[in-house]
Order: sequence, then structure tokens, then C-alpha cells
Amino acid sequence: MAAQLWVLNAGYVGDRVASTVALLRDGDTTVVVDPGMVADRQQILGPLADLGVDPDDVTDVIFSHHHPDHTINAALFRNARYHDHWAYYVDDQWVSRDAEGFALSDAIRLIRTPGHTAEDITTLVDTADGLVALTHVWWHAEGPPKDPFATDGVALSASRARVLALNPVLIVPGHGPAFVPDPTTPR
Repeated sequence: MAAQLWVLNAGYVGDRVASTVALLRDGDTTVVVDPGMVADRQQILGPLADLGVDPDDVTDVIFSHHHPDHTINAALFRNARYHDHWAYYVDDQWVSRDAEGFALSDAIRLIRTPGHTAEDITTLVDTADGLVALTHVWWHAEGPPKDPFATDGVALSASRARVLALNPVLIVPGHGPAFVPDPTTPR
């Protein structure tokens, strides 16, 4: 089984900030990852419409972590389950579960990757081209080498090593375009 992936908005960080927002599809599972800050909500809704996806058809929303720049537009997806590091949420239900190893579908699963925050998670997606990691252990292809807001630099390095050991063909970082990891990717 292989899922499909589209980057709806390639994020950035500087004097302004936007999260990288992605769409995943695997059978009946339609997922938006990190629907956070963007200059205009149409940067999320427009690409979804172009792909024929109605926001009400999104089944799941994943937060890599709970900073507002990754969560602020979550309410666009009224029928979704919302996933974080220790639970998923539907309407007024809080369903406790560890993100580590949790599968949303045959091709989409979560792992814990602390460092930027203690609660960070990475979404792993099996695509036709290979494994893709959607993660905030890198803001963008250049790192930064040392995350200035990391709660635990040692854990961040370990999480980067863990993701790279999975041999992803592509990394979708928290605030930049997708990139192919190589020997220069910050550890």
C-alpha cells in the first residue's frame, strides 16, 4: 500500500512565520499535517480545492507539536480526528494513546521525536517513491544545526538520527520546502 502526499504550503521562518502544511491520502484516510499559520487561509484551502478535497472530508489532522504556528487553522477541518503525542480528539472525546507506532492507515503512522518540544511527533508515510518523514526536527533543509528553541538538544540530535536511520527518500520539515536528506543534513 502506498499513500499520496502533497505539500499545500511550504512554510518559512524569519520576520514572519508559516508552517509547512501537507495533505496525505491513503484509501479512505485523508490527513492534513500541521495546519498552522499561513499568510492567508486560502494557502491551505485553495490547494485542497484544486485537489478536489473538501475540508469536511478530511478525516484526520496531525499536530507535530502544539505551538500555534502549527495548529492555528485546525478548526477548518470540522469532521477530523485531531492527533498529538498522547491522544486523539473527536468532538468531546479525548482518546488516550501513545503516538509511538500509532497507525492512521496502512501507510501512515506516527513516532515520537522529541527535541524541539518534549512532545514532538513525526508522521511517517509510505509512498510509491519510498518513505517520507513529515517532522519538525528540522525547520528546513539547513536545520538549523542547533534549534534555538529546542527544549532538549540531546533529544533533538537523537530524534534526527532516528529519522535519518529510517532512510526516508524525502523530509517535509516544519518551516520549509521538502528536501532529500544527504550527508550535509544537520544531525
